[in-house]
Amino acid sequence: NKVCGDTYPKDGPIIWFNLRQEPNVYVNGDPICARPPNKIGEYAELGAITRDIQKANEEEFLKVCEMRKTENGGKLKAVDINKKELEIEVKELKSLSQVIEGVKEKFPGLVHWRVPICNSAAPLAGDFDIICKTLVGTAINTPVIINDQVGLSRATTGCVVACLFKEFQISASFEGLVETVPGINASLLKTDRYVMNPEKDTLFRGEFEVVKELISKLKDGAGAKNNADKIIDLNGTPKTGGTGIKQLRENIAESKLSYEIMDDAAQAFLKTKIMDNIQKYFYMIVFAAYIREAAAAARE
Repeated sequence: NKVCGDTYPKDGPIIWFNLRQEPNVYVNGDPICARPPNKIGEYAELGAITRDIQKANEEEFLKVCEMRKTENGGKLKAVDINKKELEIEVKELKSLSQVIEGVKEKFPGLVHWRVPICNSAAPLAGDFDIICKTLVGTAINTPVIINDQVGLSRATTGCVVACLFKEFQISASFEGLVETVPGINASLLKTDRYVMNPEKDTLFRGEFEVVKELISKLKDGAGAKNNADKIIDLNGTPKTGGTGIKQLRENIAESKLSYEIMDDAAQAFLKTKIMDNIQKYFYMIVFAAYIREAAAAARE
């Protein structure tokens, strides 16, 4: 209902990308996920999880929960994100797939796609493909829902990819769009003239050596970086003009600044995370370059 508001038809197309790697079930309407016991409420990378692996894990997790509920007199033991142990009387137990099918009864145009991506590293090529193929043919105003566990890195990454695609839609038919779609502020996503604050530190501007080399080799690499940077800022925190809670580019710089004051074990972890996030930023610029080329080809 929040997505449709008072204007968008409830039977219209709605796209939902679920970026979680963890299998989920719903107990009495509340989600519970399976995670490694040493990663409860903590940062966790679960590896190369695919849609099929996640779907199979969810079905197995549902069986395990059913079994444990039966063995425990209709109650299920769990641990919340604060590591507090819970014992829940199970009145209803459903898989995520079953919950989504129930939602589709009220919103028949809903398309739900699992795109399990890593927390820090770049999405796989297939992940970009799934998002693009799902959005192909949708209207400019088609609602897109993106979720992960908390709404931080993975959800922000998905939002940046989806917004870059939306810009492709606008750019591909830009000249006639302003006149034909009431209420569209095309300048919001038109990023050719975007200029980042020159007073920012080079790290916060994303001027890493590997990025500078990429820009030098890409056709209009500077334009692609500007494109990616504005979308990242729009999906970032309020201090960069966004409405989100994660800044994919500046988060790298903040991690780098924290590196020197940490102990060896923390440095090893943070180094891997920094490298992964730089890789993600690198791929966002590459994807922006691809989208710009696709938009130019569509106009021609």
